[in-house]
Amino acid sequence: MTEPQNDGSNATEPSVAAPRKLTPARWLVGAAVGVALAVFAMPWLLGRTDDISTDADPVTSDASAGSGVCAAKKTAAKLDFTVKDMHGAEVKLADYKGKVILLNYWATWCGPCKVEIPDLIALQDQYRDKGFVVLGVSQDDDPATLRDFAGTWKMNYPVLVGRDQPELLDAQGSLWGLPTSYLIGRDGTICTRHLGPAKKAEFEREIKALL
Repeated sequence: MTEPQNDGSNATEPSVAAPRKLTPARWLVGAAVGVALAVFAMPWLLGRTDDISTDADPVTSDASAGSGVCAAKKTAAKLDFTVKDMHGAEVKLADYKGKVILLNYWATWCGPCKVEIPDLIALQDQYRDKGFVVLGVSQDDDPATLRDFAGTWKMNYPVLVGRDQPELLDAQGSLWGLPTSYLIGRDGTICTRHLGPAKKAEFEREIKALL
């Protein structure tokens, strides 16, 4: 099992990992997106943030009106799913309505996802008592793999099994690569989308605007 690290030293890893089990059409688009983002993410992986900009996509919500974080148009997040977590317990996503949710699609085999995980752990620890939660939806890992991985990486947020929930994987929009994250406001609307690993400071700016 690879030990947790977030030093960005492995500059050969792509910025976005293409999800497994793609249709031919989705594979072509996903590959093109991955190649394009790899070019822009190379400075990020090398620890140089002065020559790249955020890939956050402000897709919805006026929950933070005037903050410049979310776009004005509202799009409701689809949270009417019941999914099992890595321990086999059923989790209703709708039960988290009223919180600020960072919905993170990822996989244990995804290198860029591993870069992001330590920051997600820190955000969960820092803001959970203020009405914030990270929900990690694994794309295709089995529960035993997830439990082993989460224990090694000391993941402190709910880890959900998405491999038997294809509708959930594409619920907020087509899943072209991993990690993909959606920040959802207390009102249940999507604020921003991140394709590829985002910096902790960017997530934190958006979270603070919605809390």
